[in-house]
Amino acid sequence: MPEELQTESTASLRELVKDVAGRLEAISDSPRLDAEVLIGMAIDVPRSYFFTHPEDIPDDEAVARLEKNLARRLAGEPMAYITGIKEFWSLELMVTPATLVPRPETEVLVELALREIPRKGEWSILDLGTGSGAIAVAVASERPLCNIIAVERSTDALRVAEQNVRNLDLANVECLQGDWTEPVRGREFDLILSNPPYVEAGHRDLTRLAQEPQAALVSGDDGLDAIRVLARDCRDILKEGCAMLVEHGFDQEDGVATILAREGWTSIECRKDIAGLPRVSIARSGATK
Repeated sequence: MPEELQTESTASLRELVKDVAGRLEAISDSPRLDAEVLIGMAIDVPRSYFFTHPEDIPDDEAVARLEKNLARRLAGEPMAYITGIKEFWSLELMVTPATLVPRPETEVLVELALREIPRKGEWSILDLGTGSGAIAVAVASERPLCNIIAVERSTDALRVAEQNVRNLDLANVECLQGDWTEPVRGREFDLILSNPPYVEAGHRDLTRLAQEPQAALVSGDDGLDAIRVLARDCRDILKEGCAMLVEHGFDQEDGVATILAREGWTSIECRKDIAGLPRVSIARSGATK
C-alpha cells in the first residue's frame, strides 16, 4: 500500500507540487502535470491558480483528499479514471474503468476518417467497439450531416458512450449494444471505423494496463482475433468501394494486411501514427470507389 503523503500542514502549494511530483516520477510520464491536477482537484481550483497563488497553504481537508487520490495514482490507476475525464480531439470525454482511456494515436484514425468523408457528406458511418464513444463523437462533431452508429458489447461502456453523446449534445450519434456487426446486420454503411482489442494474450504491456478493461485490450494469442471478425463480417454491410479503417499494433501491419486480403478486401494500405509507427490500416470493399 502506498505510503501516506509526507507533508507539513504548513506546506505551500509550490512545496506541495514539488513533493507530489517527486513521488510520481517513478510511475508517471508527466509527474508535475499529474501533481498539479491532483492538487487542483483537492482544493477545487484550476491549474492556473498555482502560478498566481504559489504560497497558499491548503487546509487539512484538502490534504486528506489529495492523499486519497495520490494513493490511487501511485497504485497505477490512470489519471483519467481519477479525474473522470479525458480530452480527445479537443473534446472533453467522460471515462470510467469500464472503458479504455482514449489515446492520442487514435486521433490518427479520426483524421483519416475525416479525409474520407466529404465536408457536406450525409454518410452513414459505423464505429465498432466504441468504448467511451471517442471516435464516434469526434467524427460526429466534425461531420454534423453524417449519421454515426456506435456499437459496443459492454453495457457499462455503452452507458459511458451514451453519456458522452448527451454531454456533447450530438443528435447524429446512435449507440447500440451488441457484438460487433450483430446489431446492424441488414444495414449498409459508407464507412466503417474500429479501434478493436489488439493486444496479445500474456503481452508484457498488460501489467502496465492492468487497471483498464482487459476485454477491450486482449484479442487472442496473436492479438488479431477481433480484426479477423471485422475482416470477415464487415464487407457485407459496407457499400461497394467504400472503406474500413482499423487501428492495430505498430508491429501488426503485415498480419492485418494478410487477414484483410484473405477476406477479399482491396486497396489495402497502412498509415502511421504521430510517432511514425504503423497504426491504422485502410481497406476497401470490392472495386475502388
